Amino acid sequence: MKTIRIFSLTSLLMAFTIMVSAQAKTETFKVSGNCGMCKSNIEKAAKDAGAKSATWNADTKDLIVSYKSSTTNTAKIQEKIAAVGYDNVGATASTESYNKLHGCCKYDRTMATTDAAKADCCKKDGEKMDCSKMMGEKMDCCKDGKCTKEGHNGKDCCKKSE
Repeated sequence: MKTIRIFSLTSLLMAFTIMVSAQAKTETFKVSGNCGMCKSNIEKAAKDAGAKSATWNADTKDLIVSYKSSTTNTAKIQEKIAAVGYDNVGATASTESYNKLHGCCKYDRTMATTDAAKADCCKKDGEKMDCSKMMGEKMDCCKDGKCTKEGHNGKDCCKKSE
C-alpha cells in the first residue's frame, strides 16, 4: 500500500513537471540597437512584456527570450520592444518612439525596415508568398517552406529559395 502511494505521488510529480516545462519557450530574434543602454532598454521591455529572461547581444543584434506560453508570446514581446523605440523582425517602432531614444541608441533604420518587411511577408494568411525572391534571401520566419511566425500554425505562406 505504501509503495502504491509513493509510486502515485512520484508519477503525479513527474507529470506536473513535464506539463510546466512544456509551457516554457525560448525564442531568438533580431532587434536593432547599438549600445549598453539599448541592451538595458530592450531587455527591460521584453521582461515587462512577460519574458522570464531576456539577453540581447549588441554585436549580433540577437535577443534570446524565455517565457511561459501561458502568460505571453513572441508577438507581445516584440510589440513592447518596438513601443520603446527598437525595430525588430516582428514589429517596427513608431517614428515618435524611435526619436525618443538617446543619441547613441539611434541605429540605422534602413536595415530594420527591411527586417520588418520580411516579417510582414508571413502575415499574409492563406496566401502563398515567395518571400525569398521578394526580399532577396530566405525568410527568417520560414523553416522547411512553412511559416514559423506565431499564430500561423505552419501555414505554407513562404517558399524555400530555389
